Amino acid sequence: MARNGGIMSEELKAEIAKELGVYNIVKNEGWGSVSSRDCGNIVKKAIEMAERNIAQNR
Repeated sequence: MARNGGIMSEELKAEIAKELGVYNIVKNEGWGSVSSRDCGNIVKKAIEMAERNIAQNR
């Protein structure tokens, strides 16, 4: 099955990174320097946002 649009936008990732306090790492060193734990937290937050959005649109 194709995943059209299934990838997070850079804007969303940056917004969540700012919320979680890791944006300075991204800005100064790039995404490769962000810890696995922090990347997981970014994904977790994105999933929570998506689930909330789906629930509101039902």
